[in-house]
Amino acid sequence: MTNLNKGITTATLFIAGLWGFISGQFIISTVLFASATVLSNIAARPLLTNV
Repeated sequence: MTNLNKGITTATLFIAGLWGFISGQFIISTVLFASATVLSNIAARPLLTNV
């Protein structure tokens, strides 16, 4: 998965989580925010090891 794909996926999950939070679907939004955070941290790991 390229950096562009990871960025798009993370942004999509974050926006979907925000939309779910505004809609009152708190359990779904929590899962989406957690997924975005995990994906974001996994995407950042290879960048830190190359430095």
